[in-house]
Amino acid sequence: MKAILSVENYVSSFVTMWWTPLFMVIFFAIVAYALWPKNKMAFDDAARMPLRED
Repeated sequence: MKAILSVENYVSSFVTMWWTPLFMVIFFAIVAYALWPKNKMAFDDAARMPLRED
């Protein structure tokens, strides 16, 4: 039983140390991309797409 706990502790510390910051960086990169002023026109165009009558 002690070996299982040490593996769980290792996995938990690995996830906390590497995956959490990695996903935070990915999340902030996506948010920055979405809010970047250069992309505003493309997102506005995509938002109006359902209202178009082609």
